[in-house]
This record gives sequence, C-alpha cells and structure tokens, in this order.
Amino acid sequence: MSSWAKAVVLWLCAMVMTPWTLALPEGLDGLGRPATEGEVAAWDIDVRPDFVGLPSGSGDVWAGEEIWLAQCASCHGDFGDSNEILAPLVLGNITEEDIATGRVASLTDPGVTRTTLMKVPTLSTLWDYIYRAMPWNAPKTLSPDEVYGLVAYLLNLGYLVEDDFVLSDANMAETQARMPNRNGMSLDHGMWSVSGLPDVSGSSCITDCDVAITVTSSLPAYAMNAHGNLAEQVRGWGPYPGLWTETVTDAEPAQIARASDVAEVAMAPEAALSAGGCSGCHQMAGQLVGPGFDAIRARYAGQEHAVYLRDKIVNGGAGVWGAMPMPPMTTLADDTLQQIVAWLTSGGE
Repeated sequence: MSSWAKAVVLWLCAMVMTPWTLALPEGLDGLGRPATEGEVAAWDIDVRPDFVGLPSGSGDVWAGEEIWLAQCASCHGDFGDSNEILAPLVLGNITEEDIATGRVASLTDPGVTRTTLMKVPTLSTLWDYIYRAMPWNAPKTLSPDEVYGLVAYLLNLGYLVEDDFVLSDANMAETQARMPNRNGMSLDHGMWSVSGLPDVSGSSCITDCDVAITVTSSLPAYAMNAHGNLAEQVRGWGPYPGLWTETVTDAEPAQIARASDVAEVAMAPEAALSAGGCSGCHQMAGQLVGPGFDAIRARYAGQEHAVYLRDKIVNGGAGVWGAMPMPPMTTLADDTLQQIVAWLTSGGE
C-alpha cells in the first residue's frame, strides 16, 4: 500500500474515532444526545394490548361511578350515553351473543347508533386513553386506581360486568375475554402487509424530475386558527417553520350594530347557549372545560369586543384562557350567534 493510501486510511480512522459535535444555538445544546432513563420512563406510559406497561392497582364499579359523575359526566352524561357533545360511549345495545362471539353484529346495521364500547376491540385501549388523555380539561391527573374504577364503571354500563365487580391488573386479561368486539379488528387493509397498497403514491424519479407542485387540498379558512397560531407551536429548529395561521377578522359595521340592538338582553340566553353547545364546556360560574361565563362577561364587557368575540366563536382558538382549544362553531345560526355575543358583551350585571 502506498504512503498516500496509508495516510487516507489513517485519516478516515481518525474521523470515525473522533467525537464530532456541531456548535448549536444557545438552549439547544442537548439535541443529539441519547435519552436518559428518566426521560424514556416519562414517555413510556402507554399500555399495550398484551397489557405490557399496565400499572398495578384496582378499582370497583361504585368508586368509578363517583369519579365519573364528578369528572366525566359533564361531557359524556351520567351513564355515558350523551351525544350532546361527543358520540355516546355506551347505550346498552350489546347482546350476549356479541360477547360470546367477540363480534358486534349490529355494527353492520347503518340504522344502529355506534358506541365506543361496541367498536373498541381491546380493553387496554380504554384504560390507556383514559389514563393519558382524560379528563379533557386535566389530562394525566387520574391515578391508576381511579382509571381502573372508571373502566369498571363503563364495563358495567355495557352489562359486561356485575355491579360489585373490581377491575385490577390481575384480571384485565380475563376481562378482555368479554369485550364484545374483541375479534372485530381488521388487518386486511392499508400497510399491514408488505404486499398491501400504500396509503400514498409517489414517484421513483431520482434525476431530472418534474418539480412542479400542484396544491390539491388546503386548510379551510374557517379552520385556520381553530387551534391557535401553528407557527408558534412548532419548535424553532430546522428549515420548516409552521404555517402562520393567526387571523384577524373585521366584521361589517352592520354586524356590530345588530349585536348592539340585541344587547338589551340581560338574562342568559339559555336556548342559544344550548343550541350552540356552549354549555357543554362552560358553566355560569367557575372553570369547567373552558372558563365560566361570568369571567368571559367580565373581561369582554362593552360592544367594542363584539367583533372579536364573534370571530372567536365562529373560528375557535386557544391560548387566551389556557392551552385547551375551543373548536370552531361554524354551524351556529346568525341570530343565535348575535344573541350570544350580545349577552357576553353586556357585562356581568
């Protein structure tokens, strides 16, 4: 081997063995390092269908009912059957035959209202989702014992377990055997198989490719700011900043005048609040999912806020009262919308 070749080999070896680091902006110097055991543990809280990751604990139906009424019923109803805000979780329409076969026969009937308990195949999905994401306004605040109780209560509502049933990590697998749609999962679609069709199609072109881009879909204008300004929610690192979605809508002067005309309504427009779905997340006094109406009226008293509130109700948003987003209320009738805005801006008297 020539001296030149030996030099190249030695240089390459030195490159491989030398710990190279790039100078990162201030505050980002931790990027690129292995995650610590504590960081991995903080994220690794999901519960798999084989119950790996399930924490120890237990909870009975009666304890679950108490927690449910206090923290869940406002959105799902006392018995999980409300469809005012979300689709019903349980309606008691599961049969003994469904439990025996593990396939809910009525899922093929378009005339039957589908519920979560009819569709979900794995008990771990219920436990894991409630533990990580519920309640809506305070996720990850429930203890394992409380989650066991809540799941036991749901199973009881679906007539899958008795009133005195206690769910625990020791009998989760046994209880899974009674899930009515446990055999209802389908694997014959998407990318479950290497021979399956991909969800997207692209080109295998590598050189001299046509780089013309045609926009075939985009975020609707009414949904642009539904969850706040996306640009402010993207990490400030890398070449792809988030889309700037902050919008300011100027209402027509006639709209402001119309809101002023009905501002004399001092009583709470119960029918309008119910029609708009507002009462599902807001109550008259104090925080529910969103702020109480008393706090909203105190902050936005005065007709100068009418345009802003109208825009917020129609387009939704987040960040003013916390991180919980309010969905856009695009289906509200104009008269209903104006009545709600007029009442909110009339002050707290």
